[in-house]
Amino acid sequence: MNFKVPNVPTGGISASLVKLGIIGGLGLYGISHSLYNVEGGHRAIMFNRLTGVKEKVYPEGTHFMVPWFEWPVIYDVRARPHLVESTSGSRDLQMVKIGLRVLTRPMADKLPTIYRTLGQNYNERVLPSIIHETLKAVVAQYNASQLITQREAVSREIRKILTERASNFNMALDDVSITSLTFGKEFTAAIEAKQVAAQEAERAKFIVEKAEQDKKSAVIRAQGEATSAQLIGQAIANNPAFITLRRIEAAREIANTISNSANKVFLDSGDLLLNLQEMNLEVKK
Repeated sequence: MNFKVPNVPTGGISASLVKLGIIGGLGLYGISHSLYNVEGGHRAIMFNRLTGVKEKVYPEGTHFMVPWFEWPVIYDVRARPHLVESTSGSRDLQMVKIGLRVLTRPMADKLPTIYRTLGQNYNERVLPSIIHETLKAVVAQYNASQLITQREAVSREIRKILTERASNFNMALDDVSITSLTFGKEFTAAIEAKQVAAQEAERAKFIVEKAEQDKKSAVIRAQGEATSAQLIGQAIANNPAFITLRRIEAAREIANTISNSANKVFLDSGDLLLNLQEMNLEVKK
């Protein structure tokens, strides 16, 4: 038996599927490459193969671009710290190693200009040169000792100059602070010697003042003893019974001391100054 197999246009279906797949693939590629995201704290600018860098700055969020013809350049516009150390000479020719911490960020509305003139690594191209130059210019205006005592004023002067210099490159400075000050060995040794000399001078001054006070105390004590002796002499001359009264007081103190002692002591009235019957209690007229 002979069977007839109908003709099926398989070639047309395959070609349609291939075309559909190609179109779908191109569509997916176009969609996936025509959208981009700008994260928080970032800004984007667009580079076009035909017109170059566009002036528009794109904020945070999802944005559209033309695949292959355009691509975004994303900048981090958050403040970032930079630590720079520089060795400079002070006005009195002392070498000072100063450490500076700077918080910088690019001006968001000037990102197209920054990209054209400095690129994406603008910090490495600009900050070291202007910081070193500013530090040398400011430190040269102060003596080494003034850098310590007037540190806040030095920091303000550095910040003022750096802010002006950075604005020329479309950069903003949020904070400038001095983190360290290191002087040469000779200057450090001189400071230590000066401190020791000042301490020795204060100590010598204290000794002199103490000696003067001791001298005054001795004079006052001597004057008091002389006055006391004079008064006692006058009392004895006017009334001999004054001596008798003092002997009674001394006997009382001796007796009180012996009575409080744990030892047994035998003393006669002469040793205790209690031979009062021999005393002359008559007052001379």
